[in-house]
Amino acid sequence: MGSLFRSEEMCLTQLILQVEAGYCCIAELGELGLVQFRDLNASVNNFQRRFVNEVRRCEGMERILRFLECEMQNDKIDIRIPEKSPQTPLPREMIDLETVLEKLEGDLQEVNRNQQMLKQNFLELTELKNLLKKTQDFFEAEANLPDDFLNEDTSSLLELRTIPTAAAAGKLGFTAGVIGRERMAAFERLLWRVCRGNIYLKYSELDTTLEDPVTKEEVKKNVFIIFYQGEQLKQKIKKICDGFKATVYPCPETASERRDMAADVNTRIEDLNAVITQTESHRQRVLLEAAQNLSIWTIKVKKMKAVYHVLNLCNIDVTQQCVIAEIWCPVADKERIKRALHLGMERSGSTIAPILTNIPTKLEPPTFNRTNKFTAGFQNIVDAYGVGNYREMNPTPYTIITFPFLFAVMFGDCGHGLVMLGFAAWMLLNEKELLASKVDNEIWNTFFGGRYLIFLMSIFSIYTGFIYNDCFAKSFNIFGSSWSVRPMFTKGNWTDQLLHQGLDLQLDPTVAGVFSGNPYPFGIDPHHMNIILQFIPEMIFILCLFGYLVFMVIFKWCTYNAASSQDAPSILIHFINMFLFNYNDPTNPPLYAHQKEVQSFLVIFALIAVPWMLLIKPFILRAKHQKAQRMLHSSSTPEDHIEIAEIENSQSNNSKGKKQEHGGGHDGGHGEHGEEFDFGDIFVHQAIHTIEYCLGCISNTASYLRLWALSLAHAQLSEVLWTMVMKIGLSNASWGGLIGVLIIFAVFAVLTVAILLVMEGLSAFLHALRLHW
Repeated sequence: MGSLFRSEEMCLTQLILQVEAGYCCIAELGELGLVQFRDLNASVNNFQRRFVNEVRRCEGMERILRFLECEMQNDKIDIRIPEKSPQTPLPREMIDLETVLEKLEGDLQEVNRNQQMLKQNFLELTELKNLLKKTQDFFEAEANLPDDFLNEDTSSLLELRTIPTAAAAGKLGFTAGVIGRERMAAFERLLWRVCRGNIYLKYSELDTTLEDPVTKEEVKKNVFIIFYQGEQLKQKIKKICDGFKATVYPCPETASERRDMAADVNTRIEDLNAVITQTESHRQRVLLEAAQNLSIWTIKVKKMKAVYHVLNLCNIDVTQQCVIAEIWCPVADKERIKRALHLGMERSGSTIAPILTNIPTKLEPPTFNRTNKFTAGFQNIVDAYGVGNYREMNPTPYTIITFPFLFAVMFGDCGHGLVMLGFAAWMLLNEKELLASKVDNEIWNTFFGGRYLIFLMSIFSIYTGFIYNDCFAKSFNIFGSSWSVRPMFTKGNWTDQLLHQGLDLQLDPTVAGVFSGNPYPFGIDPHHMNIILQFIPEMIFILCLFGYLVFMVIFKWCTYNAASSQDAPSILIHFINMFLFNYNDPTNPPLYAHQKEVQSFLVIFALIAVPWMLLIKPFILRAKHQKAQRMLHSSSTPEDHIEIAEIENSQSNNSKGKKQEHGGGHDGGHGEHGEEFDFGDIFVHQAIHTIEYCLGCISNTASYLRLWALSLAHAQLSEVLWTMVMKIGLSNASWGGLIGVLIIFAVFAVLTVAILLVMEGLSAFLHALRLHW
């Protein structure tokens, strides 16, 4: 249980491996997941490290796997999820895997290119087929026009009735093509303005929805035909068509030629359909075969990349025979780490056992809080605010209870808690299946990651709902009341003397022999500087302001009763005027005599506590550091070194602005440095702490009032939904009311889930999170 309330005890260990066994041993440590490697090559550029080529090859394989996964998602092919994680592949297996992936990528890219080319041809033939049909319909419609259809305006431009004749064909030309429907209006306007109205444009919408071969999106297009006269107009029309990305197709002038071309186009479309179907089938077979192993390949590549990345953090000795690493590991798990290294040695075929040696260090170890699937969600809530220092008390065990409880104080309702409990129970019962589904939706992953948190919040909400006597805004009386005050007076056998003299009702706090010696204050070895310069001004600040506010509340309770409550002054106005130094409000009389002097003193004293917290401690620490440096350069006696060590320990205990430097090259030492004193960092940290505390006093006071406010808001919203929605359906006693109840209940259920469970639940969750932070 100790590791639950505090972070694990860590040690820095030097690890020496044979080069041939380095890969397998690190892979086994990765499977264990209990060590953190230090970077022994911090001064070396990432692109100049020993295994950078292997990392690049892994990234190349990851790129291919992402490409394959994207293609499978586009074709909606299910990817098989392995039941258990595959073992880290050996280095020699990388070449085989790389070859397989490159072959798959090449085959699929070639199939995609062929398929895109075939679909482009199919698109063009489909457009030409529709163009020939629409053009033929246009010419036939023009040939059937009545004699009086053409008036002076239209006949001055074109003699449409003579279009089919040879004479008209020699004078007039036409251009036919296809253009995107969204560009048609601008295309028509530009043609009219550039050609000055000397063209005749006819267009029609395509009934068939086409597919873009590149984006695979549906596109809508129009068929157009433009009649003109002269070579200059032809060139202008061609340039405008190119600018609007319109596709121009050759269109025969005679009906028989158009029919022959349409028949040829239909034949080619049928052949293309057969080829496209075969290509798609081949592509599906390739993707289905890859989908069986894609997840396994992805895990293997990620593990290989992680191993080579860790190897880049290690040093290779001058003989190129040993890999030297430095790791942080939990003291309690050293035996498991040794067993993992032994397995890695056996897997690599090496005969030289790895060497583990503890390293004395002044570096602050990393914080490692051991979690499981139940406590991980609560630990994430704590770590989201900030990871604690090494061996610092871990608030997660307390958060497991306090977070759901504060949430339930604001959300308390038995009915809503039961609905939430059902959702949480469904996630817990189907945990394995939901984990295996590998859903990428971020919102769903957030809910699923906090499934145990939601489960506890629902249970506490049911509990507080019973206390509030609230279920979907309706109260209930299950057990009735068994309390009565009368027996206290009729059958009571207690007296005041019994209460004051009864030893059974008292505990003696000064029992002899319980305490011995002179214990530390608060039961710990005190940091006097933190007590005097941090704890005391913090208490002065909060007591002078909010402690005084509590005093005014209690004083008002004791001074005014129900009869005199109309004359009672407002505490809120007094508290606001206290900071404004405004005491001339005739509508709000003082609570007691000399209130002005008392409040002015408290505000000034609270303001004095702010620079007390902010300025004194950093300058004292700097003075101690300067004294230690002067003594270090001026004296070398053992007594002076002892005093210097005491000063440095005092600085390290009181200073929070700590820096950790990475070790450099490995030359037999460890390349580590102690904590350096940086006045700027210490002053900035103290300023942040002071601002955070002062604002936190105000913010948390307001936030705890939200417990009541959100609880009231939740109850009021529940009552509104019941009164305005559900009560309407229940008020109809006829047979038609049965259908009405079903409809209204559906509306009531949707609004309850959307507003009271999701929105109000999120609001209560965020306020509970704020109170814990």
